[in-house]
Amino acid sequence: MAILKKLFLLVLVLAGSAVAAALYGVSWLNHWAETPMELTQDQVLEVPQGSSLYRLSNELEQQGLIEHGRWLRWYARVNQLGHLIQAGEYRVLVGTTPQQLIKQIQSGAVVKYSVTLINGHTFREFITALQADPVLIKRLPDMDSAQILQALDEQRDHLEGLFYPDTYYFQRGDSDLDILVRAHDRMQTLLQQAWDNRAEGLPYQSPYEALIMASIVEKETAVGEERSLIAGVFVNRLNKKMRLQTDPTVIYGLGDQYKGNITKAHLKAYTPYNTYRINGLPPTPIANPALPAIEAALHPETTNALYFVAKGDGSHHFSATLQEHEKAVRQYQWKRRADYRSSPQQ
Repeated sequence: MAILKKLFLLVLVLAGSAVAAALYGVSWLNHWAETPMELTQDQVLEVPQGSSLYRLSNELEQQGLIEHGRWLRWYARVNQLGHLIQAGEYRVLVGTTPQQLIKQIQSGAVVKYSVTLINGHTFREFITALQADPVLIKRLPDMDSAQILQALDEQRDHLEGLFYPDTYYFQRGDSDLDILVRAHDRMQTLLQQAWDNRAEGLPYQSPYEALIMASIVEKETAVGEERSLIAGVFVNRLNKKMRLQTDPTVIYGLGDQYKGNITKAHLKAYTPYNTYRINGLPPTPIANPALPAIEAALHPETTNALYFVAKGDGSHHFSATLQEHEKAVRQYQWKRRADYRSSPQQ
């Protein structure tokens, strides 16, 4: 009986030692996971598609960021963190611990890049901006307009004006087409919302016609308080069956023929966009407008003005009569200041 008691006590001692050792091991492992990795400078860690925690831990060991990859796997197992990790690029900062890194990768907190599509730029200018980005995968150069429209599930046959200008964030692996799809979806959403809340009595038959007007307003001025007033002038002209006679439409219709100055010959030349020659709105937008221009087109200011002319400081003079307008033209256009500009400085 005494021998059995001794054996029982021995088992208890050994079991206690094992428990103590296990607790110590867990404590040490947690301490290791909360200790900053061997980083001398910030770096970007790429986790490829299909990577596992095993592969990641070995990669970190090979890069010298952690001493043993198995420690990271043990830590994840002990703390029941699972083995799911998300592919992408991760910015690892000096002072990052293994614990923080594994949580970062499991949460998918990848490096974000951005590209900006500027208010009033044309579709061609949007494409140029996307092609200049060094990170985006380039799919658009291999696609024609019809293929792009199909990818957008767009029923129209012209791409101009269908994309919302904004800063778009993305991660490595995204393509220029991905950005274009997002910009297209955002424009459709914002345009429809604005259309649903439009003022009454407008001379537009569809949201698309409002978008055409918004693109003209966007190109005519960047002065916020003038947008709705300019839209009011154009609405007045449409209601009176007057031609819009707006230079940005002429420039758009000229395409590559435009070299920086509009001539009398340009104003007389027929294009579908020359609003000195055509009645009503041009057939498509002439740029990609932002929401303030869209709102201006759908909530134009009530005014008796039918004309406006650039004053040379970026703003415009508005007139109700042709006589007043011609006087303003003589004042602001015929004797231009040395620092004249038709639009505000950015």
